[in-house]
Amino acid sequence: MVKHACHSPFQPGARYPKEAPSGYLGDSIHMQDPAITSELIAAHGLKPDEYERILDIIGREPTFTELGIFSAMWNEHCSYKSSKKWLRTLPTTGPQVICGPGENAGIVDIGDGQCVVFKMESHNHPSYIEPYQGAATGVGGILRDVFTMGARPIAAMNSLSFGEPSHPKTRQLVHGVVAGVGGYGNCFGVPTAGGEVRFDKAYNGNCLVNAFAAGLAETDKIFYSAASGVGMPVVYLGAKTGRDGVGGATMASAEFDDSIEEKRPTVQVGDPFTEKRLMEATLELMATGAVISIQDMGAAGLTCSAVEMGDKGGLGVKLTLEDVPQREENMTAYEMMLSESQERMLMVLKPELEAEARAVFEKWDLDFAIVGETIAEDRFLILHHNEVKADLPLSKLSSTAPEYDRPWEETPAATPLDAASVASIDAIDGLKALIGSPNYCSKEWVFEQYDTMVMADTARTPGLGAGLVRVHGSDKLLAFTSDVTPRYVKANPVEGGKQAVAEAYRNLTAQGALPLATTDNMNFGNPEKPQIMGQFVGAIKGIGQAVAALDMPIVSGNVSLYNETDGAAILPTPTIGAVGLIPNAEAAITGQVQDGDVALVLGETTGHLGQSALLAEAFGRIEGDAPPVDLDMEKRHGDFIRAYHDLIGACTDLSDGGLALATFELAETAGVGVVLEDSDTGTLFGEDQARYLIACSEDQAKALTAAAYKAAVPIRIVGRFTGDAVVFGSARAPLAELSQIFRSAFGATFD
Repeated sequence: MVKHACHSPFQPGARYPKEAPSGYLGDSIHMQDPAITSELIAAHGLKPDEYERILDIIGREPTFTELGIFSAMWNEHCSYKSSKKWLRTLPTTGPQVICGPGENAGIVDIGDGQCVVFKMESHNHPSYIEPYQGAATGVGGILRDVFTMGARPIAAMNSLSFGEPSHPKTRQLVHGVVAGVGGYGNCFGVPTAGGEVRFDKAYNGNCLVNAFAAGLAETDKIFYSAASGVGMPVVYLGAKTGRDGVGGATMASAEFDDSIEEKRPTVQVGDPFTEKRLMEATLELMATGAVISIQDMGAAGLTCSAVEMGDKGGLGVKLTLEDVPQREENMTAYEMMLSESQERMLMVLKPELEAEARAVFEKWDLDFAIVGETIAEDRFLILHHNEVKADLPLSKLSSTAPEYDRPWEETPAATPLDAASVASIDAIDGLKALIGSPNYCSKEWVFEQYDTMVMADTARTPGLGAGLVRVHGSDKLLAFTSDVTPRYVKANPVEGGKQAVAEAYRNLTAQGALPLATTDNMNFGNPEKPQIMGQFVGAIKGIGQAVAALDMPIVSGNVSLYNETDGAAILPTPTIGAVGLIPNAEAAITGQVQDGDVALVLGETTGHLGQSALLAEAFGRIEGDAPPVDLDMEKRHGDFIRAYHDLIGACTDLSDGGLALATFELAETAGVGVVLEDSDTGTLFGEDQARYLIACSEDQAKALTAAAYKAAVPIRIVGRFTGDAVVFGSARAPLAELSQIFRSAFGATFD
């Protein structure tokens, strides 16, 4: 049962309309339905005032199926009722944008008649309840969002947030989620190009699983979800419907409590091999010209897909549920409408091409069933064995769902950190604290469970910077990254939101890619708490400023709220997924450090240690303000890196762990030592923004320095890559010893 309690003294059904709307149901049709009680309403996540609104809309008490439909369409996961006021403020357009938010995924032009289709979405609550299937079906759902639009998926990423490694549930979650991500993606056959993994006690009761997928399509062969034409067949495609996932979207819109184990039946079960067949059949079907509109059956299943198709097309929809392919006996209308069984699609079909379309799905051994039709009236009419189970005004279910302007409080300014209190740490000891932590050690243990090379177009595997995938049959490459620093967002939501976008921008730029656009996954606690809503509002403001300044509009995304257990919220985690384009292989910055290379830092270093990784890992403290983000500087420095890519051997941005961690990672990857001249804690571990670490030859360093001087871009030589040790001022350690710590820490914690 969801946390929202219903305290209203009214008795549902006691209020009757003076006159029922013409053509709609009377009370006689739902005599066999369960009684609509206040407890049942609360169990569906509906507040008393929302139920009153339902009564106003339909003029009578809803049937049990109708209550389920309203619950599914009006929950936070589907309606964005607490967030859409603020989401509207985000920049979503640009000359590169073909399709922004509102469809299954966003679409961005990459030239030559091609486009990249991408989105990020959460599967947080299901993954905490049932880690393997929750994560697996999160991957499956985001892949369907992409190929529903006519794109063949070419890359996946994931952003995972877990509780403390010592927490009794964390080990199970890590193993289950990683296995689920790999199990689905590997079997489906899409490379996992990148991602991130973090640990913090704030996620002890609520892990985050954010899944990203991108695909390629031709710009003149994109498919949308808006239905058109009256009397057009509505066709069910894919796998059969079962009882798994019933109520999943409603469960994902509520806090957790001690009844969490009771929610296990609301987690979907995935079959990646069926999804692979569904993708191939769908893309083949699209080539026949039979598709008018098409929609993935994701959250809220048949309900949400049918309503969204009808609403976007200004049409009604009639469904006949006995025609729905079912894998279980005696399924009710309620169960079929709210099932979130996986690997299913809904399509509006050109009737004259029915036989050709059916043949495609029969060839792939998938269900193809006409389950309804589009109608001119604004109705969502559900029939089951000639009995009317629901008859609702369709437009009221989606675009006119409740919208709230939640009270919010601005996050108080953080107290500045006394940097002197952390200045005395030995530089190598500080580095060891970072590389021995599951947060900053090598994540090989994770990404080696993923197939990163399937499709044979992966140009850079996970582990350092953004992932790169070749655009098949061309010289272009696409870069993908996922970024956020939640402790920054908690300390300063505006700067933290800006920083998430800025870091994504830098990660793409460091590979030579021009950032094109972003997708967001806004993970927060309970929006009914003003301080949580204030975190959300602040992050949105920061993200909006950053995507505008860096020309990276938000083209798709997801909001996941109520990420709390027993009142304890997660860290605010607005994950940013970003895509960049490299026009040709010569423009890519993919080299490794060479022995003798000069190390340079582009950007200003002031030694900002507030909210730093060093402070958290070496001192166990989360203090100070987040680093400020100068967006003009970010843009200038990024433009400079791309303009002079030919003078750069290897490059990475400076973020968590500052210069110390970045130089170690570049050195360790290449098997070459590094010597930095400075041992100052702020210089080595400060997390000032708008900075890049560059490795290049002596001659390139001279040319780069001269170019930076002319462009008024700050740059300085900080050391050299050489030898077999890591030397920070007077502190040193063998590279091999540090490498052993770095590469074994994750397995030592979780094996």
